[in-house]
Amino acid sequence: MLEENAAAPAPEAPAPEVTAPEVTAAEIARLAGVGRAAVSNWRRRHADFPKPVGGTETSPSFALAEIEDWLRAQGKLAEVPLRERVWQQVTAHPAGAVAALVEVGAALLVVRERPTDWLELAAVPDERVAALLPPVLDQVLTARLGPRHPLGTTSLRPAAMPLLRGAAELAAELGARTAFEFLLGRHLEANPRQYTLTPDDCAALMAAVAGPTARTVLDPACGTGTLLRAVTGATALSAQDASPELAALAGLRLALHSAAEVRAAAADSLRADAFAQPAVDAVLCHPPFNERNWGHEELAYDPRWEYGLPARTESELAWVQHALAHLREGGTAVLLMPPAVAARRSGRRIRADLLRRGALRAVVALPAGAAPPYGIPLHLWVLRKPAPHAAPPAGLLLVDTAGLAAGLTAEGQGRAAWPAVHSAVLAAWTAYDRTGAVAEVPGVSRTVPVIELLDDEVDLTPARHLPPPAAGGGPAELAAVRERLEETLGQAARLTPPAPPAAPAGEGAARLPLTTIGELARAGALLLRTGTGSGTGEAPVLTEHDVYIGSGPSGALAPTADEPVLTEPGDVIVPVVGGAGIARVVGEAAAGAVLGRNLQLLRPDPAALDPWFLAGFLRGTANNRRASSHASTATRLDVRRLQLPRLPLADQQRYGDRFRALAEFEDALRLAGRLGEQLVQGLYDGLSDGSVTPG
Repeated sequence: MLEENAAAPAPEAPAPEVTAPEVTAAEIARLAGVGRAAVSNWRRRHADFPKPVGGTETSPSFALAEIEDWLRAQGKLAEVPLRERVWQQVTAHPAGAVAALVEVGAALLVVRERPTDWLELAAVPDERVAALLPPVLDQVLTARLGPRHPLGTTSLRPAAMPLLRGAAELAAELGARTAFEFLLGRHLEANPRQYTLTPDDCAALMAAVAGPTARTVLDPACGTGTLLRAVTGATALSAQDASPELAALAGLRLALHSAAEVRAAAADSLRADAFAQPAVDAVLCHPPFNERNWGHEELAYDPRWEYGLPARTESELAWVQHALAHLREGGTAVLLMPPAVAARRSGRRIRADLLRRGALRAVVALPAGAAPPYGIPLHLWVLRKPAPHAAPPAGLLLVDTAGLAAGLTAEGQGRAAWPAVHSAVLAAWTAYDRTGAVAEVPGVSRTVPVIELLDDEVDLTPARHLPPPAAGGGPAELAAVRERLEETLGQAARLTPPAPPAAPAGEGAARLPLTTIGELARAGALLLRTGTGSGTGEAPVLTEHDVYIGSGPSGALAPTADEPVLTEPGDVIVPVVGGAGIARVVGEAAAGAVLGRNLQLLRPDPAALDPWFLAGFLRGTANNRRASSHASTATRLDVRRLQLPRLPLADQQRYGDRFRALAEFEDALRLAGRLGEQLVQGLYDGLSDGSVTPG
């Protein structure tokens, strides 16, 4: 029960002015369930549309209350969804969104840990809650995060209570953990350049390599806590970050996610180690890269440099030794590293000592796009704390996954290939960890004798020590590719459209009465939906790239509490950025995928519209030009302005059959091109490495 006679709070500084929540055009579109183009049209066509109250000329912001009133008056909004209302309160917090998230996370811990107390608090006025809640918060935070948690002494102002009440209401709908993940995810999505994030699938791989038996785990550069959140079965999680804001967010996130004991600290781990004792079972770390000011001079005699003092340019090797210093004997550390650390001359002595003493066990080259910076193929270093008098392993495991990740884009968005990467790395590491060796897979994995690596360079880049794979899979595989190419070329020849006859006078499409997609949507002949690439569940995402190249869905879902837009057979998908004039009819293979960003879905009523007729006319060059607008860096398509002729369904189907045949011909040409490229490159590789003879 709460103590009703709480001590009077100490005098506080004047409260900062609370700003009214503001929304951008994109957020207005989300509130109303329309595209951004619709919001632009409303601003042009309706003189009573609210005026901007902030932002810039090119990206204005509007008062949320005024927008709500206008949308409701226009019949475009019954009520602002709870999650949107809470999010807008987060962004309007006078101390910033991060401070709001910290307050929300602390309150959600009370909601989860002491629900009876929260219900009592919710029944009293805001001023009373502001006085009664801080002692409860301090008790819960101390119990879950320890007495030295990075949130400090809690104090609240009555003005914060609407946000905390809304967050509790959202937790009742989604659960406390999901509610916090939703709000944190929205903040990270809105500020991508402020944070270096580790993708969830990369974090899951690192946690899996660390092993299922790790009970105490440390991340000395925790960021938002993604790596520790991926750990399962731990009893104690320790997180440290130089940023007090990130340390607080990580601690709250982990406390809401796990029943393990959570300890979080805000300090530079190299200069002010908060977790020197006791030793842990595992360390997971995505350290800052290429730091020059990491403490080279002031830490020159630090006992952690057991394998050598890192050079000023080798901050990553300082983090490697910091991780090793925190492990118990036999404990495992997994660090995400830039590839240069494996080869820089300034680090060769430390790399050599790590090998000689058996501390470094594996170097895994991930594909470009696995984690930021996305353009660089990062490495995983797997280390183990050597036991005294134990013989070091004779070989180092080297793995290169570049050839397994053709579906991974440079932006890290197309992640359909990641399961193959995860499985290959984990299988190789498990076999090596059990026996000390792996079966050699050309181009993918090999156990390299340590003696071979201890030369003048000690270069540990996997690709330089792995035998190349057989060209194109070998002569047999190249023969199979050639045979398939011949079949595809034959199919393309059969599908080549005949010479087009001229349309009879008076029957040209341009002379037919026209309608627009917007008019058809208002009449109920089709449904328009906008893709976000986010939501709940495990469905793959159909991305812009997939639509352009005609492939299956290859993206990964961005986890939020939003409901995803799922495709169905017969839907027509149109990219709205880039001006390429593409429209794709969804078949059985792509059905059930989540609609990705910058894609518009048109779901025709089969009794009124033929999907192939619709897609065919949407691809017309003139049609796309009329419906496109040009910004400084991109062309954007307003799908509602696209036109197509008014025709009876039977006539639509006649056009649709022809458009479908053109699409099949296009698919055959696309496949033939890919097979031809594969055959040509395979022959080049085979002739140059000797697996194919000139004869």
